[in-house]
Order: sequence, then structure tokens, then C-alpha cells
Amino acid sequence: MQTDSWIPLFPESASSFSWQVDALYFYLIGISVAFMIPIVAAIFWFVVRYREREKFATPDEIHGSIVLETVWSIIPFVISMTIFLGGAVVYYTQYRMPEDAMQVYVVGKQWMWKIQHETGQREINELHVPVNTKVKLTMTTEDVLHDFSIPAFRTKADVVPGRYTYLWFEATKPGTYHLFCAEYCGLNHSGMIGSVVVMEQNDFESWLQGNASNLTPVEQGRDLFENKLGCASCHAGGSGQRGAVLENIYGKEVKFVGGSSTIVDDEYLRNSILNPSSQVVEGYQPIMPTFKGQVTEEQLISLVAYIKSLSGVDASATAPSAPAAPAPAPANNMGSNSNQGGR
Repeated sequence: MQTDSWIPLFPESASSFSWQVDALYFYLIGISVAFMIPIVAAIFWFVVRYREREKFATPDEIHGSIVLETVWSIIPFVISMTIFLGGAVVYYTQYRMPEDAMQVYVVGKQWMWKIQHETGQREINELHVPVNTKVKLTMTTEDVLHDFSIPAFRTKADVVPGRYTYLWFEATKPGTYHLFCAEYCGLNHSGMIGSVVVMEQNDFESWLQGNASNLTPVEQGRDLFENKLGCASCHAGGSGQRGAVLENIYGKEVKFVGGSSTIVDDEYLRNSILNPSSQVVEGYQPIMPTFKGQVTEEQLISLVAYIKSLSGVDASATAPSAPAAPAPAPANNMGSNSNQGGR
């Protein structure tokens, strides 16, 4: 891993934006050195130049210099602005998720990384990705705070309990790179390590075909929705419908009782499953039971992926099945119709 870096102990640069991070890093180092050397030299010069020659001597007063004060105000301002702009460019590049990225789901757990591709393949502490392809990670954790860190890609992001966080990268060199948890997460934190395997496109497709026995997140979510959790009994259309139809709600605005509103996204769907009474959609009553403690983080990811697929978002290889019939209800969370009970 990471053997051809031109600086000893410095991780290899292997992503599309890693050079930007390195450039900013070395720019900061250069500025620090450029200031440190003359400051240290000036200290020694002053020590010698103004050493004590006479007891209780009174030096000449200095009444200021407009030129000097202007220079030492403008130069730090220009330098600080270049640091700010460089940091803003790097931040904007790293934390603006590309829309055409390959989706990968990550669940942290003491002390391992559980990873699932949108085509169903599962991995533990290993992530296989194709080279020169944008990859977006949707991450959460089953227990404590973790941090998904790939030094060679110069990227990391906290993995936070109870919410989704995101990270993306585009690997530019085939190889195997370190994967760390960069947040102390318990006694065996140091053992929460893994690797990211970057493969040529053909090799990656061969790897996918050789590990194609698992269901995709959308298929797993559909199974939970329709069979294991029985969500379809309320959310499907027809005479038995008691919950809102979920087709085409992703990305739409929903209004809640009390006048507030939000845009349907991953966090909203997650919260609707775990805390359905916290955001009650107009026209519905808070009669959907909570599934908190009844579904794992991996099942939550699958359910969200399936509901998103009903809106044509992130539909993977298998086409999603839709509820039986749409109802003229307002776009809503997973709440229920005011005239009926159940989910």
C-alpha cells in the first residue's frame, strides 16, 4: 500500500482532489517557514544589536511609520485571504456531492466497517471501487461516533449515530489504500482498519459478477416494505390504504401540522420511519407506530433506498415495484390517513 510517495511517510496522492489538499497544505507550510525564518533571525539580531551597554539607558522614542504599519497590515490580509479562498475551494470540491456518482452504503460498528454496493455486494472492512469513477458513500453507525478516513484520497467524514453523512471521491490510481476510523470509538479503535481496493473497470465488473449473490438495497427494502414489516398494507393504494402513497415524494415539499414544511430527503425518510409522530403531515394523524429498535441501520438504508426508488431516484438494476394505486393525498411522510388506523 502507498509505496511510491515522493516524501517519506507521506501518503500517496490517489484521488482527483488530493492534489488540491496537498497544495494547500504545502502553501501553509511555506508561509509558516517564510515567517519563521526572518522572525527567528530578527530575534537574534535584536539580542545582539540592542544588548545592554549602559545601565538605565533611555532609547530614542519611535513615533510610528505609516508605511511600515500599512505593509504589516496589507501583507497578512492578502495571505489570510489566499488561505481562506484556497480552503473554500477545497471544501467546496470535497463536500459537494456529484449527482452521477456510484452509490455505496456504509454502516460503522464497533469495530468494523460494513459496506454494501447498490448492486447488492457486501463487504466487511474492504471497499472495492473502479478507477476514475466518482463514488458517493452514504454513511451511518449502529453505535458510537466513527470517522471514515482514506488518507491517500485526502478525505474523511464523521459517521454519526442517528443520521446520514456523505463522502465522495474519485480514485485516480489502481491499488490498495488504507482505510481508518479517525475518531476514537472505544477500546479496540486501533483495530478498526480496512482497505480500499481500486480496480480497473473490467476487473471491477468481474469482481461484481463474482459476488452477485446478495440482494440489492432496493430489493431488500422492497422485501421489508411489502413482507417483513408490512408497510405496504397501509401505504399501498386501494381500499385498504391507510397511509400515504409514497410514489414520487422524494425531493418534493411536504407540509406539516402546525404550518412548517420540509423537502423529502434521506434524513426525512429515516426520521419518518423511526419517529413518525415528530413530523405529522397535513391531512394525516400521528397513528403510524415507530420502528425504532425494530430495524437495523442496514435495514433503514434499504427502506430509504426502496422509497427513493419509487420516485425514480437511485433505482438500481432491479426495477422497483410500486404500491397498487396512487391516492389523491397530499405528499407526506409515512403518516396515516386521518380516518383510519394503522401505519
